[in-house]
Amino acid sequence: MHPTSFVPQDPDYAQRVRGSFERQGAMVTIGARLGEIEPGRVAIELDWAQPLTQQHGFLHAGMVATALDSACGYAGFTLMPPDAAVLTIEYKINLLAPAKGQTFRMVGSVVKPGRTVTVCEGHAWALEEGREKLIATMGCTLMAVFGRENIRH
Repeated sequence: MHPTSFVPQDPDYAQRVRGSFERQGAMVTIGARLGEIEPGRVAIELDWAQPLTQQHGFLHAGMVATALDSACGYAGFTLMPPDAAVLTIEYKINLLAPAKGQTFRMVGSVVKPGRTVTVCEGHAWALEEGREKLIATMGCTLMAVFGRENIRH
């Protein structure tokens, strides 16, 4: 069992997450938007759109993975110091069901924060006609990056 509450090192963590998210071309391209931002937990929402589907009309697994990776990355980022940037160094996704829904919610949660390496888990849900269905889980490892001019938040 992991803790459910964390103390952020940066009191302006939510604004830092919002600013970084706004600069992410991938999230803009797929039409993703930030949901709740809490210490150690971030949600990203995404509506179904035909250009994001695979051949059967389901949201493409790559879109699910992209948004879920960002949710996990930003969850870890909420707990990092103000001078840190974040990069994913590994993830594994389990696709549990076809991504069929009107809206999708990807939630990243920190399992174990660290000075350099943070471990997160992610869950993706499809929402359709008032029902939620878990469609994917992710294990994600992040790295805090310091002092690199080309990698800054």
